[in-house]
Amino acid sequence: GDFTIAEPKARIGFAGERVVANTIKVELPEGFQRSEFLQDHGFIDFVVHRKDLRDEIARLIDFCVKPV
Repeated sequence: GDFTIAEPKARIGFAGERVVANTIKVELPEGFQRSEFLQDHGFIDFVVHRKDLRDEIARLIDFCVKPV
């Protein structure tokens, strides 16, 4: 398995919001490319501040390692 981690308020996507909306001709929810929106909809597992990233990754590694 894998974990997907993003920073708070990160914009995630290949194209910008206006480009996507104009291309598919559909009104999209506000902030649909932001990390918090994507986490709320199951596309990202964790939103973590950069200053906390090292500790969060260490916690996830500890979780994945089998006890000796």
